[in-house]
Amino acid sequence: MSKNKEELPYSEMPEYADKFTAGTMAARMVDALGFRFYWATDNLSVKDLSYRANEDCMSAKETIEHIYSLSQRIVNSTLKKSNSNEKEELSYIELRTRILNNLKIASDILKTSEDISQYKIIFGEREIPFWNQVNGPIADSIWHCGQLVVYRRITGNPINEKVNHFTGKLRD
Repeated sequence: MSKNKEELPYSEMPEYADKFTAGTMAARMVDALGFRFYWATDNLSVKDLSYRANEDCMSAKETIEHIYSLSQRIVNSTLKKSNSNEKEELSYIELRTRILNNLKIASDILKTSEDISQYKIIFGEREIPFWNQVNGPIADSIWHCGQLVVYRRITGNPINEKVNHFTGKLRD
């Protein structure tokens, strides 16, 4: 049903590309999101998932569901597929697995792309330029990863202290 955490992408950042292109830069942003999301959501408890700052805020699980919808927009643009607003009822493990795999697929496509302007965000007949991917779904997802990290600290389950966001690896 789901992969264990050793099989999921982004426990470490992948090696960086040999050259700078629009595609490798965009892929690296997606990889950085994947790494942050991996560790922000590693080993969440029921208490962590149900936490919400107040009654007007999304819970941690609802935040992960939102990140899932954003990851679908990211991967769908690289697959040149239209987006829908259909909601799926998925468990935390299913959401986490799908998000990480969506990001890996998108990154792999972007890494080999000479022209990333072809990857538009599509809603029916409406096509939105890739630029909006950066300030929209990618940046928004990174923002929400930080939110999840704060929520975990509040519930007494901080992220692994060995996570080094600068190197994209765990410290020894």
